[in-house]
Amino acid sequence: MSNPVKSSSLAGVVSPMIPVLVCALGIFLLSAMDAAMKVLVIAVGVYNTVLWRSMLATVVAGAAWSAGTRSWPTLSVLRLHALRAVVVGIVLLSFFWGLARLPLAEAIGLSFVAPLFALLLAALLLGERIQRQAIWASLAGIAGVIIIMAGQFGQASYPKDALLGTAAVLASTVFYAYNLILARRQAQVAKPIEIMLFQNLCVAITLGFAAPWLAVALPGNLWLPLAGVTALSLAGQFLMSWAYARAEAQYLIPTEYSAFIWAVAIGWFFFNEAATWTTLTGAGLIVASCLIASRSNPRLAEPIEAAV
Repeated sequence: MSNPVKSSSLAGVVSPMIPVLVCALGIFLLSAMDAAMKVLVIAVGVYNTVLWRSMLATVVAGAAWSAGTRSWPTLSVLRLHALRAVVVGIVLLSFFWGLARLPLAEAIGLSFVAPLFALLLAALLLGERIQRQAIWASLAGIAGVIIIMAGQFGQASYPKDALLGTAAVLASTVFYAYNLILARRQAQVAKPIEIMLFQNLCVAITLGFAAPWLAVALPGNLWLPLAGVTALSLAGQFLMSWAYARAEAQYLIPTEYSAFIWAVAIGWFFFNEAATWTTLTGAGLIVASCLIASRSNPRLAEPIEAAV
């Protein structure tokens, strides 16, 4: 990125190392959140997990927004909040549905193709020219996805719904990439706490339309894990928003891929998931392809964990 994200309330001159460390901490918190979400999705389903998390996050973010200096967003900004919330809702439902059916490291590795989809969307929606270097990077990323999927089919105990989980995660990355474009626009017109409030509020409202048919009361023993998930999500969002307001994306992009290391470690420790060589090789190819793409146009490879 040639220029850092502009924000009158957040911009400041700081050493690049500080935002890098802050961003890395945000990635770790969001990786832990993914693992906790997997537990909740298996327990009560993806719809109820995302619905209750969005409602709780709205209350927390609303309290923080009300306590500080605030101004009501304009109608055009509200429309942007609402549009991004719909996209984020699709991302959350599809990604966490797939996550419940795949090993944690495998799902995170597949999700890294989002910046590559962002290249295509930027060409289609913004009229930007894709450089040859980025095309080769996209092909390498596709090869990584094929290797991961080939590893699934090569397992003797291949789960029947793993293919559906893979498709759901890949579908989420397409919307995740579009969300990347919306996130850039949003960061220029709203503060992080406002973004967190209205994003979670709009997601809760959108999902709430199906509540009469799909919503169930959350069991008492799951409220504490839900609170932990919400805290991890909000903290990770805030730390990454803070970092991206103070450093160029080219410094922060590599920290995004530390999520795969955390996914391997957390998946092994909590879910007894051993990362296969095909997952490691495929994820390595995807990470390398994204780094190549970022060198040709860093703006398009900006991570989007902070957006969800």
